[in-house]
Amino acid sequence: MLDLIQIALLALVAYFLWDRQRPGVKVPTMSNMRGRRKPHKIILDTCALIDGRITELANSGFVPEELVVPEFIIHELQLLADGSDSQKRERARYGLDIVQELQDSKNCTVIIDRSVIAEKHATDDKLIALAKKLHVPLYTTDYNLNKVAEIEGIKVLNVNELAQKLRTSVLPGERKSVKIVQKGSSHKQGVGYLDDGTMLVIEDAANQIGKTVTAEVTRIHQTVAGKMLFGDLVSHHHSQAPILTPQSPSTPRLAARKSTGLASRMKRKVR
Repeated sequence: MLDLIQIALLALVAYFLWDRQRPGVKVPTMSNMRGRRKPHKIILDTCALIDGRITELANSGFVPEELVVPEFIIHELQLLADGSDSQKRERARYGLDIVQELQDSKNCTVIIDRSVIAEKHATDDKLIALAKKLHVPLYTTDYNLNKVAEIEGIKVLNVNELAQKLRTSVLPGERKSVKIVQKGSSHKQGVGYLDDGTMLVIEDAANQIGKTVTAEVTRIHQTVAGKMLFGDLVSHHHSQAPILTPQSPSTPRLAARKSTGLASRMKRKVR
């Protein structure tokens, strides 16, 4: 039985070597396979372009090499840029500038997809249909589109969720220095923001607007929009005074007095 297995293995190796030497036959190598590998893609929507952070991710190499921008998204940005709402007009123009920046980037390739999806009218529906057609994920910051796409079985890349997961963890009991910028929902609360943008609501800090205070985190509240921290204002009178000991270098007079008393007692004993 063992001899038959050895003969079969030798025959298989001999066939492989013969097939490899045939003219016109390319042996698959890692370089060839890498060259034939289909590049990864993601579809960008209007919110992703207006958000603008996609350029930093692309320059850092954290996004696929091919970015798909549907033609109907370009048209939507153009309509907003020509609209009467000044705020939307500026944001839409910024989104169009982001498309040009991505096209000029050396780390990615922008593909303008001109697919016509006549059976869908809403932009979100067209994005979902295009993602299913191309079998690629969506890159968006739109919360509602994110949920609908997940229901439809489409993978979604949301930079807001990424930013939330990359934030430094803060635990109850930690102390943070923040600048109070506004009042909270309660008339006694003051609101500040950590360096990563996390909101910190501080009790009894409403009268500290414009000042930098120290707060001790008491609890953490997770919301759909992100994480909120609550804390108490740390006052100077809450800090405990250091306990003085005879060995402490901060109490030389007390130590000198005790040493003098000890010396006088020793003199009396000698007499």
